[in-house]
Amino acid sequence: MPQKTQEAAAGPVVTDAGRVRNVVLVGHSGAGKTTLVEALLAATGTITRAGSVSEGTTVTDHDPAAQRQQRSVSLSCAPVLHQGVKINLLDTPGYADFVGELRAGLRAADAALFVVSAVDGVDDATTALWEECAAVGMPRAVAITRLDHPRADYEQTLQDCQDAFGENVLPIYQPMLGDDGASVAGLIGLITLRVLDYSAGYPPRESEYEQAHLMPIKDDRDLLIEAIIAESEDENLMDRYVAGELISTATLVPDLEKAVARGTFHPVIPVCSGTGVGLDALLDGLVNGAPSPLEHDLPVVTGVDGSPRPPLTCDPDGPLVAEVVKTTIDRHVGRVSLVRVFSGTLRPELTLHVSGHGMAGRGHPDHDADERIAHVYSPLGAQLREVASCVAGDICAITKSGSAETGDTLSGKDEPLLMEPWTMPEPLLPIAVVAKSRSDEDALAKNLARLVAGDPTLRLDRNAETHQLVLWCMGESHAEVVLDRLRAGGVELDTEPVKVALRETFGSAAKGHGRHVKQSGGHGQYAVCDLEIEPLPRGSGFEFVDKVVGGAVPHNYIPSVEKGVRAQLERGLVAGYPVVDVRVTLTDGKAHSVDSSDAAFQTAGSLALREAAGQGQMTLLEPVDEVVVRVPDSYVGAVMSDLSGRRGRPMGTDADEDGGHSLVRAEVPATELVRYAVELRALTSGAGTFTRTYVRHEPMPVHLAEKVTIEQR
Repeated sequence: MPQKTQEAAAGPVVTDAGRVRNVVLVGHSGAGKTTLVEALLAATGTITRAGSVSEGTTVTDHDPAAQRQQRSVSLSCAPVLHQGVKINLLDTPGYADFVGELRAGLRAADAALFVVSAVDGVDDATTALWEECAAVGMPRAVAITRLDHPRADYEQTLQDCQDAFGENVLPIYQPMLGDDGASVAGLIGLITLRVLDYSAGYPPRESEYEQAHLMPIKDDRDLLIEAIIAESEDENLMDRYVAGELISTATLVPDLEKAVARGTFHPVIPVCSGTGVGLDALLDGLVNGAPSPLEHDLPVVTGVDGSPRPPLTCDPDGPLVAEVVKTTIDRHVGRVSLVRVFSGTLRPELTLHVSGHGMAGRGHPDHDADERIAHVYSPLGAQLREVASCVAGDICAITKSGSAETGDTLSGKDEPLLMEPWTMPEPLLPIAVVAKSRSDEDALAKNLARLVAGDPTLRLDRNAETHQLVLWCMGESHAEVVLDRLRAGGVELDTEPVKVALRETFGSAAKGHGRHVKQSGGHGQYAVCDLEIEPLPRGSGFEFVDKVVGGAVPHNYIPSVEKGVRAQLERGLVAGYPVVDVRVTLTDGKAHSVDSSDAAFQTAGSLALREAAGQGQMTLLEPVDEVVVRVPDSYVGAVMSDLSGRRGRPMGTDADEDGGHSLVRAEVPATELVRYAVELRALTSGAGTFTRTYVRHEPMPVHLAEKVTIEQR
C-alpha cells in the first residue's frame, strides 16, 4: 500500500528541466525490467538492497496483484539521481493485457529503453512496439539483460535486435569474459576504449585498454564509428575518417549523444542486474544520451471548449499544464495520481482546474472542476515522499484529488486548458460479473466505478438486452487482476458466461387469436383480438397496423392491443430474446361494454402473438461484426483459417501501411468472438490485434438456434 514518509531524504528534487530524464522501460514479460530498475536503485544508493521479484518484495512491484501473478501488472515510477541528473525510471508491465499501463508510461516519458533478455531474445510484440515508437520519433536504446543466465547468448540476441529493429542499432560496449571463460566480468567501451572490470563487484575498476582488447572489438568499433560519423552534423568528418585520420573520442561522443537524443541512433548496452555489470554504463548513457524534457515535443493543448492555444514550452515559469498519467485507488491513502508536469510548476496548497475528455470517449464523461491539492510527492514505488514542488518536465504524485482520473489535464484555475488525449486500444474480452448478494451490489458498483476511472482499458457495460453487468478487459490476466482488486475491496462476486444479445423474428407469416375472458370477485375481464404477423426486411423494426372494421375493437382499446404486443415482443416468444422486424396487423376482435379494459386487451394482444409464434416459423437472429485483424504477414493464413472455423466470411486482405503486416477483414458472428481476444493472442504469439464493429443481425443456423432455445427453456 502507498505510504507517506516525511524523511529528510525525500528523494531527488530538481529545479531545472534540463536535469531531468524521463525514461520508460519496455519489453516482453520476463525480460528483466523490474529487476533492472531495482538494481539501478541499489547502484545509485536510492535503496539499500535490490528486492526479489520471486519473493514479491521489490520496490516497484508493490501491488498485491503483481505479487500474486509474479509479474508487473501496473506502471511504477522510480526516480534515481546520477551525475546530478534525476532519472525517472518508468517500469511498465511486459504482458500484453496491461497495455494501458504501457501507454501511460510512454505518455510520461521522453525516451524508451527496450529491455531484451539474452535468454529469450525479441518477440513480435516488442518489435511492434519499436515500430510504434519509431513512428512518433521517440528516442530508443536497448539494454540486453540476464547475461549471467546459463542459456544467455549475447551475440545472438544482439543480432536478433538488429534484425528486428533495423538500422543504427549498434553496441557501444562489448562484454568481456572472466577468468572462467564463460561468465561476463567486464565491458570495454567501443569508443572510449575504457575497460570496466566487475570481477570484484560493483562499482567496477576502470582501466585503460590493452592491445589484446582491440582485435576482438575492431569490426564492431569500426561499424560504430562509421554510424556516428554518418549521423554527425560535421559534413567533413566522414572525409577525414576515410582519409585515415584518427577521430578523437572528444569528437565522437557529442555526436553520438546528439544522434541518440534525436532518435536516429540506438545504442545497445549489455547489463546484468545480478552482478552489476553495465549498470554504471547504462546510467551514463541515460544521462548523456536520453533527451531532456526541453528537447521533447509537448502534446497539443486547447481551451476546455476546444479553442486553439499556442504550443506549450517546457518552462517552469510558464502556465501550469500537467497530466494525470495514472490513477489508483488505495483503501488507506485514497486516490493517488501519478502526474507528468509539462509546463509551469506544481506546488502544494494550490487550487487547480481538472478537465478531462474521458480518454477519447472512454473511461468517464467530459468534466471540469476546480479543486485544491494539499501535498506534492516524489513517488518511489509504494513510498510517497513529500517535496516542495515539481517543475516542468518532472514527474510527481498527488493524493486525495476528488475528481482527477487517468488522462485528465491539471491546469491553472484562471487559465484552464485541455491536453490532446493519447490513444488506447479497445478492450475486447467480456467478463460478466454478478454480486453474490443484494448487499454486495452497492459495493460492486462503487468499486467498479473507481477501477474504470483509473484504467482506460477497462470498460463497463450494463447490457440492457441481456441484463448482464459486463466488464470489457484486455485479456484473462487483466480480468484476473480486476476481479482480485474488487474482492480485495470487500466485494463478494461471481462471474457467469457472457450472453450475446440475440433476437427473434418470424420466418413466415402467421395468425394468432387472443382471448382473455375471466371472472374475479364480481368483476370480469373480457377482450378478444385477432392478429396477422408477417416478417419484414432486416433492420425494419416493428410496425403495428389497425385494420379493424365495424368497431369490433373499440378505438380506445386499439393502443392497448399494441402495448400488449410490444411488451410481449420485448420479452421474446421462443428463447426470451426481443422480437424484431415484424409487422403486426390487428384484423378483428370483440369487446364487452362493462368488462373490457385496457389491461384485458393488453393481455389478449400478448396471447394472440404467442399463439402466432406457435404456428409460424420462428428464427433466432445473431449479431454479426466486421472484424479487422492486423497481423504479421506470416500469420495471415492461420488467421483466415481460424476465422473460417468461426463461421466467418472473409472480406479481403490488405497490406498495412508500415509493411510486414496485413489487415484481414471478415464478417463473423458475435457469438464466435466472446474469447477471440485470448485466442488470437495465442494463435499469433501476441502479435495479432483486432477491432470489431457491429454490422447487422442475421439468422442463426438451425442446429445452433435449437441448442440456444433448449438452454433458455
